[in-house]
Amino acid sequence: MRLSKDTDGYIKYLKNIKNEKRKVLVYQLLLLVGFIILWEILANLKLINTFLFSKPSNIYHLFVTYIQNGELLRHVGVSVYETILGLVIGTVLGILIAIALWWSEKLSKILDPFLVVLNALPKTALAPIIIVWAGAGISGIVVTAVTISVVVTILSAYNYFANVDEEKVKMLKSFGAKKSQILFKLIIPSNIGNLINLTKINIGMAWVGVIVGEFLVSRYGIGYLIVYGSQVFKLDLVMMGVLVLAFCAWVMYEILNIIEKIYNSKR
Repeated sequence: MRLSKDTDGYIKYLKNIKNEKRKVLVYQLLLLVGFIILWEILANLKLINTFLFSKPSNIYHLFVTYIQNGELLRHVGVSVYETILGLVIGTVLGILIAIALWWSEKLSKILDPFLVVLNALPKTALAPIIIVWAGAGISGIVVTAVTISVVVTILSAYNYFANVDEEKVKMLKSFGAKKSQILFKLIIPSNIGNLINLTKINIGMAWVGVIVGEFLVSRYGIGYLIVYGSQVFKLDLVMMGVLVLAFCAWVMYEILNIIEKIYNSKR
């Protein structure tokens, strides 16, 4: 028996979910605002060292200055561009290689130990070598971001593909479905949600690669602002860079959340 969406019980259920979401949002905002106020109070009372930790009012004034002179938008634009490039290339390339591994069992067995070793390597520690190979500038930074995310994408996506319900695969084979039909009719469609979640994880990976790359070679970007601020002991600039970085990552994550909701609503 199918429950009608017009029933009082169902409407009440939806209202309860919305109310719960609103409560969570209010608690999150209160926690954030409370943390900022406490930080400002402790700084003004000299209970924390503003040279080391800065304070919200100083960060805000610096933020306004950088917005007015256009510096912040230029740095954010460079970092976001590099991150999107690294995210898209790393995710798409990783999924394509995972498809190849699913397609050929022999290839997956051959490459398995190499992928495990590559995944265990500290990619951020290898960033200087990667940048020397790929070149200084945007190309080296993007390659660093791709390197950090691609192996995780391959291993995760291949695991998703390999764990699709075997009975469904056998059913399609019994109807004479080709491997390409199984891939495009079953494997990929049944893992869209997983791939979206994997892309969310890759947002953080891509940002790590970009920031590390900007630490090393860039003259622009959020990573450059952070490392420059630390070099001249200007902690206001460092904290502003960290907060802007967190905001940019959150915006990208929320965009994927919206895409996921749209996809789920059409299922």
